[in-house]
Amino acid sequence: MGEVLTVSLGKGCRVIAAGVVLCIVASCTGSSFRDAHDRWQTYGGTPAADRYSRLSQINQQSVRNLRLAWRYDMSGTGDPETNPIVVAGTLYAYTPQLHVIALDAATGTLKWQFDPRIPASGPSRGLTYWTDGRSNTLFAGVMQLLFALDPRTGQPIDSFGDHGHIDLRQGLRGEGSQYFVSLTSPGVLYHDSIIVGFRTSEVKPAPPGDIRAFDVHTGALRWTFRTIPQAGEAGAQTWPAGSRESSGSANGWAGFTLDEKRGILYVPTGSAVDDFYGADRLGDDLYANTLLALNAGTGKLLWYHQLVHHDIQDRDLPTAPSLLTVHHNGQQRDVVAQPTKHGYLFVFDRVTGEPVFPVTERPIPQSEVPGERASRTQPEETLPEPYARQYLTEELLTQRTPEAHAWAVQQLRGMRSEGPFTPPGVARPTVIFPGFDGGAEWGGAAVDPESGTIYINANDLAWSARLMPSEKFMAPGRQAYVNLCSACHGPDRKGSPPAFPSLVDIDRRLSREQLVALIHTGRGRMPAFAQLGDVQLDALLTYVRTGADEGAGAASADSSAKFSFTGYDKFLDPDGYPAVAPPWGTLSAIDLNTGRYRWRIPLGEYPKLKAQGLPITGTENYGGPVVTAGGLVFIGATVFDHKLRAFDSHTGRLLWETQLPYGGTATPATYMAGGKQYLVIGTNNARDRDAPQGAAYVAYSLE
Repeated sequence: MGEVLTVSLGKGCRVIAAGVVLCIVASCTGSSFRDAHDRWQTYGGTPAADRYSRLSQINQQSVRNLRLAWRYDMSGTGDPETNPIVVAGTLYAYTPQLHVIALDAATGTLKWQFDPRIPASGPSRGLTYWTDGRSNTLFAGVMQLLFALDPRTGQPIDSFGDHGHIDLRQGLRGEGSQYFVSLTSPGVLYHDSIIVGFRTSEVKPAPPGDIRAFDVHTGALRWTFRTIPQAGEAGAQTWPAGSRESSGSANGWAGFTLDEKRGILYVPTGSAVDDFYGADRLGDDLYANTLLALNAGTGKLLWYHQLVHHDIQDRDLPTAPSLLTVHHNGQQRDVVAQPTKHGYLFVFDRVTGEPVFPVTERPIPQSEVPGERASRTQPEETLPEPYARQYLTEELLTQRTPEAHAWAVQQLRGMRSEGPFTPPGVARPTVIFPGFDGGAEWGGAAVDPESGTIYINANDLAWSARLMPSEKFMAPGRQAYVNLCSACHGPDRKGSPPAFPSLVDIDRRLSREQLVALIHTGRGRMPAFAQLGDVQLDALLTYVRTGADEGAGAASADSSAKFSFTGYDKFLDPDGYPAVAPPWGTLSAIDLNTGRYRWRIPLGEYPKLKAQGLPITGTENYGGPVVTAGGLVFIGATVFDHKLRAFDSHTGRLLWETQLPYGGTATPATYMAGGKQYLVIGTNNARDRDAPQGAAYVAYSLE
């Protein structure tokens, strides 16, 4: 391979490239994927995560003739957020209970269903199909378990791991059963290895977010990359003494991208725990909040860019990056484009990690919290301009009604609003803009490889954050609640509905047995808390149900951080609408040859506001776009209007829309079956609790 070359690119960035760049010609499955763009055999369309299809039977002229082809309804409620895959006429997906289903891709008829026989819920965004041309395996993540299934029958393959599965909690740090681990995004295949990350808790205890490769035949571990370095490893010096052993996360939960030809794996990572108070991990905390380029065959680091230093705002890198080729400064360049929650799109050379557009370190406001020390600077790319707003001023507050505007002005004057990365404080709330749910989110971007254009949908709402001093002594029930639950449900158990429901009077809605099951398995955003013993569980249940600690045992010293997060609060007006001016959700097309926008439009609407004659405002949106050679961008994603839309990829003009049975909070897929092109999307109303609940996959084709 030649001599190793180390090139410094400034704070938070280093290239470790071989003198002869990787020139392995590889297939992610062990067999040819030459026609991958004509099918949907991989989560995100292809291993390049481009969400692009060469299919053009449905195009700008014919799209008006799209009609419902089939619908598959499912029992139960939940939001699996699945982007189905389609292989040889069979569509593979998840139910809300995370059962794996195989449907006839042309009719929606159920072929088989696999029940993992564990209580499960929450996101499980896709599956992975491996073949060597002789044998085939369908890999399905269900919570902490990775199953290897026979794609013809849905039965576990006994030779893989423990009679068909491996437990991803094992081999991380200490006793695996104490951790919550869930494979929310599917693994990536490289030759005969499947490479995975995982979702985990955002408070302690959390395991280190190791990236691991397992043998597709046996489940044996092939390699590990430690995102929290051990002593003597590069990056360990960015953590204070003792912190690496007690911290956790920095995990690759959002999925990975593979450059098949070069054998380079691109891994975006999240923040280290605890999310909002980092006094015990002062420093840059490598490799948290970092885009990693790894040798897919060995796990060795090639280069990295840390895109958020010492994260104390939960600014995880939210999606796998996209690969494309651009023409920049007279040269053709293969690049990797990484969207972020805070609205920046970073673009790097795939091989060297060199920024395509200049990246600078911009000074940010400092923390007012005792013991905390925010990074003095954060990376900022000069182009493209952010796809979400960065500074909340009174001029950007809602004008929906004079009363709503006056209320918002009064509220903002009591907040700290000093722009991006302003740290949470204690005395007053800090504005987080864009909010904790993006900017960009887990749905990811789509790429047109012909034009070098990337399509990104974004949330453009404000949230607020605040810390409170932890009590020196707390009874066990309240201590468990503050450590595990208060970040979402608030210090008073009132939550921030509808995203984070109130727990007040929860005993009237759920029995004790139902609450125990919920704590053990998690639901939606809520992780499972497997580490709770019987005594601690009883104390927590008493506090959650009553707000008191009667009978829960004597008070004990609080072992948590000195400051705790008070909860995720959306900045909404008294009527429940965003307190900032529209657009509240957008879809953007950015030419990455130049870094300039081709177009940007609001995405989504509130039916009640539309009925009042208000212009399209855009709404929260979850799930990504798909772009096709037919000149179309398809996207659902919008929470409240339950629509699936098709836009002209060149202009952003709306060409077609249809009403879905429920919200399309997932990324669509498009494929051929029986000579017809289909468009399919998973739907449910888990994010819109005021609407009728249900879940279904729906597919469309031309008349």
